[in-house]
Amino acid sequence: MVIELRQLTVLAEVCRSGSYSAAADHLGYTQPAISYHMRALERAVGVPLTVKAGRGVRLTPAGHRLAERARGVLAGLRDVENEFEALAARTRGRVRMSSVQSVCVAVLPAALARLGASRIEVEVELGQTASHDAYRLLNAGETDLAIVADDEPGEAAEPAETPLRRVPLLVDRRHVVLPRGHALAGRRSVRLADLARERWILERDRERLLRRCAEAGFEPRVVTTTDDQATTLGLVGDGVGIALMDGLGLLPRPHPRVEPRPLDDWPRRHVCALLRPEAARVPAVAALLEALRAVAVEQSGGAIEAATA
Repeated sequence: MVIELRQLTVLAEVCRSGSYSAAADHLGYTQPAISYHMRALERAVGVPLTVKAGRGVRLTPAGHRLAERARGVLAGLRDVENEFEALAARTRGRVRMSSVQSVCVAVLPAALARLGASRIEVEVELGQTASHDAYRLLNAGETDLAIVADDEPGEAAEPAETPLRRVPLLVDRRHVVLPRGHALAGRRSVRLADLARERWILERDRERLLRRCAEAGFEPRVVTTTDDQATTLGLVGDGVGIALMDGLGLLPRPHPRVEPRPLDDWPRRHVCALLRPEAARVPAVAALLEALRAVAVEQSGGAIEAATA
């Protein structure tokens, strides 16, 4: 049996896109070329890999199994290419990074500034990604380094097709943001039940908050809905209502007319880096990860805490 790397690339893309035509567009091939490589791969392995499904195709169980192995092979090859490109140059590398938004805003800029003085010049290809998507991107070899946040105990325990290295970065606390002079601003911390009579400014993604408010015995009175943090801070500062924000979200934009206080009865959010073990040996990835860890330690205290390994 002889399986070519190009055939694995085609299979992985067909699996991702769901059709030969979409795979051809993404890879820059013609559709007949995609069909040719898929037939050749089926002959090589001796079993059908796809069946027709409407206008697209659906992978057979054997096709899915081989696609998983193909993604691992392709991701490993990219790691080898990155590692030896860096070894040859030693002065430059590219890192594909996926991260939750708060780390992009509060931690990454300072980390990249630290790298300016290092021997390795790192080009970061950044995508803001929800934590649950990070595992898919790592498994597919579409990102080198992912920053995830575990908002609930065990929430990030997603299945991984390849072993992943997990590096703790920091611990974030949920805060209630109060207008300056609010009666609760004199406390060092606040409990959710203390906020039962307040007017609320909420994000659209509010299911977790509503569930916790119900557990605390009340339903929040919502006066404004917005996902923009700058708008939220301005509304709180003008006395429109109160809001909840993560500590990381408060770091880059201190507001003179609001007073954040940590919530005692809200689980801490553990922010970690995830990467494949092979990626950790790539100098550019290792340098960026070390810079992120250093900045997390520097910024600890107050709104966030340094993580312990």
